[in-house]
Amino acid sequence: MRTKGINHLALVCRDMGETVRFYRDVLGMPLTKTIALPDGGQHFFFDCGGGASVAFFWWPEVPAAAPGVASVAKFPQAPKSAVGSMNHVAFDMEADDLQASIKRLQAAGVEVLPMVVNHDDSAAGVAAELHPGVFVRSVYFTDPNGIMLEFAAWTKGFGPQDVAHEPAGAAAEI
Repeated sequence: MRTKGINHLALVCRDMGETVRFYRDVLGMPLTKTIALPDGGQHFFFDCGGGASVAFFWWPEVPAAAPGVASVAKFPQAPKSAVGSMNHVAFDMEADDLQASIKRLQAAGVEVLPMVVNHDDSAAGVAAELHPGVFVRSVYFTDPNGIMLEFAAWTKGFGPQDVAHEPAGAAAEI
């Protein structure tokens, strides 16, 4: 079995109008398909690039958001979420566009971590400065539904040396 990539990721929103305004108008993702569901709900798709979509369901009545369980409570202070939850969505972006994305998000009133994060293999997992060991650079922010999002730019390719850890957990043996 071989997949070709992500077709779409389907999430749940609290207000479809608010979600359309954010993903279409703030993030610039074209709204490509809308569906009226037989139970009174809606299912809308946005083109997030590379042939993939991010989609949202909306229903008149759904359980409330559960930050810290079904989603991240607050990044970076409380980054964990429950087993089976969706922790965050990372959209691929050119590294040269990351800094400008912070300013654009701030101008739109979006809560954004006000720095580009350099992820590396150090004990801290992040570096203050860009260096040859940085493998991805990221900008973190949340959408109106409290969903943690990331703009991410790979800075290098990976090889066998990058798979250097044994899996952890009760059933970790692979």
